[in-house]
Amino acid sequence: METIVAATNYSDLAENAVQYAAGVARLSGYRLVLLNDFSVSVHMGNTLISAETLEKLTQENRLLLESKALLLSAQYGIEVIAETTFSFVDHAIREMLFRYQPKVIVMGMEEKSVEQELFGNTTTFIIKKLRIPVLAVPAHVRFAIPKKVIFACDVLNGISEEVLAQIKNLAVITRAEIEVLLINDTIYELKELNTDKKAFNLIDDGLEGIDYYYKNVRSDSVIKGIANEVITTAADLLIMVPEKHGFWGSVIRRSKTRIMASGLNIPLLSIPI
Repeated sequence: METIVAATNYSDLAENAVQYAAGVARLSGYRLVLLNDFSVSVHMGNTLISAETLEKLTQENRLLLESKALLLSAQYGIEVIAETTFSFVDHAIREMLFRYQPKVIVMGMEEKSVEQELFGNTTTFIIKKLRIPVLAVPAHVRFAIPKKVIFACDVLNGISEEVLAQIKNLAVITRAEIEVLLINDTIYELKELNTDKKAFNLIDDGLEGIDYYYKNVRSDSVIKGIANEVITTAADLLIMVPEKHGFWGSVIRRSKTRIMASGLNIPLLSIPI
């Protein structure tokens, strides 16, 4: 059975993302794996904790997660599995990838700040490190079937058939309109520059049968242009493909996807190539 994983630390941000994930699971007919990576507080970690006390805390956490899973299952009419781990979040998610091969990881999206843009957060770290679709959900956003979706597409960096297939599947399920937002030049300008027409043919073939159209960003800042387009079109979902930079490239260039995943006012679906 197809699976979605939602990670929670029981914060309001994470719990909202869990509710959103449950809505996605119900809409798609998927099961939901509810993941909590258990950890003790810094204060408690600096004290001597007996093995018995640690086991008791772990068991209480497991029971809490299982009770949440039961409530979600009853509320949404879906299968929900509770998974608790005792490691680091990225290790825990890797374990879930191996065990369930989920279609997407759902996590909360932190509010925008200078620190978030420069250094990121847990969600942006997962987007950067793991080759799995990540759906980042802002704290104030409640689940609703998306009807307007923006796919920010850099044609010059190539197009993935797998990414297009996932976007088409989303549009088929939700009946959403897809805006293919070119983040460099217009389709006409790109063709005049002798850009490989196969890229556009690939998009047209990959999205055939759904409602889509092309548009482009006209802004000195790509990030600002995308953000303005989200507001102007009242989009429900933004899809981006994170670029894979080398070490030095990652030092001098900040990922557009990572920056958009800090403080966006709609969910961001990151689909890696």
